[in-house]
Amino acid sequence: MSGVSTDLLLGVCLLYVVALFAVAFWADRRMRRPGADWLASPVVYTLSISVYCTSWTFYGAVGSAARGGLEFVAIYTGPALVFAGWWWVLRKMVRIGRSQRITSIADLLSSRYGKSPSIAVLVTLLAVVACTPYIALQLKAVTESFALFSVPGAEEGGVAAFWVAAGMAVFTVLFGTRSADVNERHFGVVAAIAVEALVKLAALTAVGAFVVFGLYGGVGATMADMTPELLQVETTFDARWAVITMLSGAAILCLPRQFQVTVVENDDERSLATASWLFPLYLLVMCLSVLPIAAAGLRLLPEGANPDLFVLSLPLAEGKTALAIFVFLGGFSSATSMVIVSSIALSTMVSNHIVTPLALRARAESEAFSGDVRRIVLLGRRGSIVGVLTLGFLWHQLSEGNAALASIGLIAFLGAAQFLPPLLAGLYTRQATRLGALAGLAGGAAAWAWTLLLPATGLPPEVMEAGPWGIALLRPQALLGLEGLDPLVHATFWSLSANVALLTVVSLLREPSPLEWLQSAIFVDVFRTGDEDTAGVLRRSAASEDLFVLAQRILGAEPARRLFVDAAAEQGRDEGLPAATDHFVQRLERELAGSVGAATAHAMVTKAAGNETISLSELMRIADETVRIMEYSQEVERKSGELERALAQLREANARLRELDAQKDDFLSQVSHELRTPMTSVRSFSEILLEADAMDRPEAQRFLRIIHDESLRLTRLLDQILDLSVLERGQVQLPVAPTDAADALRRAVDTVRGVAREARAEIDLRIDEPELWVQGEPDRLAQVFINLLSNAVKYSNRERPRVWVEAARAGDQVVIAIQDDGPGVVEADRERIFQKFSRGWDRTDPGGAGLGLAISREILRRFGGDLTLARPETGARFECRLTAAERPADAAAAE
Repeated sequence: MSGVSTDLLLGVCLLYVVALFAVAFWADRRMRRPGADWLASPVVYTLSISVYCTSWTFYGAVGSAARGGLEFVAIYTGPALVFAGWWWVLRKMVRIGRSQRITSIADLLSSRYGKSPSIAVLVTLLAVVACTPYIALQLKAVTESFALFSVPGAEEGGVAAFWVAAGMAVFTVLFGTRSADVNERHFGVVAAIAVEALVKLAALTAVGAFVVFGLYGGVGATMADMTPELLQVETTFDARWAVITMLSGAAILCLPRQFQVTVVENDDERSLATASWLFPLYLLVMCLSVLPIAAAGLRLLPEGANPDLFVLSLPLAEGKTALAIFVFLGGFSSATSMVIVSSIALSTMVSNHIVTPLALRARAESEAFSGDVRRIVLLGRRGSIVGVLTLGFLWHQLSEGNAALASIGLIAFLGAAQFLPPLLAGLYTRQATRLGALAGLAGGAAAWAWTLLLPATGLPPEVMEAGPWGIALLRPQALLGLEGLDPLVHATFWSLSANVALLTVVSLLREPSPLEWLQSAIFVDVFRTGDEDTAGVLRRSAASEDLFVLAQRILGAEPARRLFVDAAAEQGRDEGLPAATDHFVQRLERELAGSVGAATAHAMVTKAAGNETISLSELMRIADETVRIMEYSQEVERKSGELERALAQLREANARLRELDAQKDDFLSQVSHELRTPMTSVRSFSEILLEADAMDRPEAQRFLRIIHDESLRLTRLLDQILDLSVLERGQVQLPVAPTDAADALRRAVDTVRGVAREARAEIDLRIDEPELWVQGEPDRLAQVFINLLSNAVKYSNRERPRVWVEAARAGDQVVIAIQDDGPGVVEADRERIFQKFSRGWDRTDPGGAGLGLAISREILRRFGGDLTLARPETGARFECRLTAAERPADAAAAE
């Protein structure tokens, strides 16, 4: 199919690998200098997350589309949904990872469930079993694409796979295990993965563009050539599609490589906000080329061509050698990035939770911490990388190699999905226990292996058809008689059901240990619980010298020295080692966890410090402070809700009392002012008139008139206070009878016109009917209207104020509206404008004690009506609503 030689392909791969080495080396060196923050930018971080797009999505998505149409979209939908909702799950995982120095998904789960070594080992073994076929898948994709170039020498594909695995092992060892501290950012690896993300995106997009514009001549022609099978929706969005969406979403959280780049390599929690839209956008661009390539492959390539390699076969078939080599590099990038990151993640888990603990146990009890533990950790990690890649290579060599790429990937996805129930339970509930998590993981893994993994690797036909020992209920793809389901749906149902059921039942049967309780508080309430909240819970005593020796063995001499010097300075010690307080021991354990994992670090520190004790009182203090009503039963929650509502009502009442107290003070101050002003005038002019011959003066009459007017002013103020007091207490019954509101309104307007003329105000009166009979009393209605009209004139700030008065019948009510063109009532004063002692929106205005509106509303309510404040576009609009009444017979007779 092509004239490309094997030597040329190997040379291209070699140059590409050398380029990746150069990028990784340069990034590592660059990050040690100032001004290189862009290497830890959200964009680089997001591109590293694209390690999700392995050769499965680069090659296998096209194969999946060719076989099943739009089903391939589910591969992208799950991760996009998870990142769109990053605020709820991913943000919490990253915060826990940073605060607890989590090194892997196994470390997170073991740390949550009481720093359990057994959970760490089980998760590690399950991850290796699930990911080894996935690594072999990458080697399979490279081998098959290599063989596609060199058909006569296809047997060399195995040799190519070996050298690819060896090269990736060397790269991962050099740039992934420079330090024993796994929490140290692998900027070189992340930069190389980001470059590979761009290469595979550009390669797949280039093939898509070549197909659409080179082979078809445009988007319209491409869409017209889509077969019904490719676009059929009815048979695509079924249970299998939903399961693949769920599994792909779980994979973005639980696959070791995804946890590595998303949580462990996260340098800034805020980068998730960028990734929440940029990563789905990246997936969308990857997705756009899939259907056109699948359609072109089905139409142009010979029958029997491997759909998984349509991406590469089409350029080769059309003689586009340069494009084919570029595509080969895209697939090579997809495979190598996945293998590199998976090797780092899996080697960390194997080294921290299996190799290092076994190496330490192999020593004599008295020499448990002798020797360089740091060297053991590094050697274990590097050996684990070689071991993981060797397993992947052996799986590749021993497998028949005829399974579709997508099917192999889904097997790994479901294996990793077994971590999801204990992960979510550990993040959001405190009732999940270590034994429950162990039971759930073991049961789910067993169901996954029996129903999906083993059938894919080749169970005997008689076992598949009749079940082991002839027991039909144990048939792998018809377990307990559940037949007719897609194998993936069947396996997902049984494995996750067993996982969740065992996790729930066992957790309910066994109480968590105190350490589990403490860790659950830290994880569930990570945004509210700090180190200072938990420092006094674990009680361990140790010699500072022993802890220093332990830190040197794991962290190295210089990092251990800096840690102890800083701790001593914080304790106020100028020299010597810090005191081995609970807080310092906990801090040391967290630092060690970054190198050997939480479970191993806890075991080593506890061994050095002697037996640990847990302060139950401190533990309960944390629970009370951080969870409060979360741990109560439904009845207690209900009562707590009632108490909270009662407390809210008490707070409102208290606020109301404080407001009334302030209003009382304002009222007394205002009334004192209002009384003092006329009293001062009365006193002053009375004293003048008491002087000899004062009555003979020409001004005597004017002085007497002032005394008379001020006396009337005092009387009106006292009458207002008395009116409101009497009305509120109900001591006076106002006479209620049919009353002509229109007549009362006209009288009020005539009364106010004098005041309006002085203020240069214009009153516009509109009454719809000559008579508007309501239930009320004429003088009291006139009192209300006069008060509202006076306010409208007084509070207008215009040079020529204008007041609109409208009266009309509205059903069984009569509405009288009085509106001005002033500044209106601010929103903050709307609720208090009718309260007594309140003077509204302007407390500096002259005259009045703030009782007019309160009296007016009380009068109207006694008449069965109400006074309300509307929301006009300008000014203030008060509406008087009164109950309409029939015109009395005596009124008609009087006419």
